[in-house]
Amino acid sequence: MTALLLVLAGLLVIAGLVGMVSPALPGPLLLFAGLWMAAWAEGFAHVGAGTVIALGVMAALAMILDSVAGAFGARRYGASGRAMLGAALGGIVGIFFGLPGLLLGPFIGALLGELSLRRDLPTASRAGWGATVGMLLGIAAKMALGIAMLGLFVMMRLF
Repeated sequence: MTALLLVLAGLLVIAGLVGMVSPALPGPLLLFAGLWMAAWAEGFAHVGAGTVIALGVMAALAMILDSVAGAFGARRYGASGRAMLGAALGGIVGIFFGLPGLLLGPFIGALLGELSLRRDLPTASRAGWGATVGMLLGIAAKMALGIAMLGLFVMMRLF
């Protein structure tokens, strides 16, 4: 039974890591679930409650930073609320087009959102650029925290 739980935990960790770069999956939540399950499968013998709580806080922080970074990037470059919504929708649609879609989706979505407000092309382009930069900063923040979560878990597990 322990082996099955550890395999499931490993699959959740992998899905969590994929979710760190894909907006379709809640990466930090899946990563935390996988690490929690691995600790639980071993009866919290190596990774205790304090570490699990720290991992949960890190996962929550990763989710918050992802949201804040995207909004900050878009706002920093003058995006409207409609552009921010367009960037989010563009990111979701972009998932289906691989890496180019993930990079261009938020830009195109924010651009179209700004243009729907009858803004000029340079202003709309700036908003699109801001949404893309914000999305990339959010992914970087999530990845950094995800790697830190894995590092903490492994350190506690092995030492």
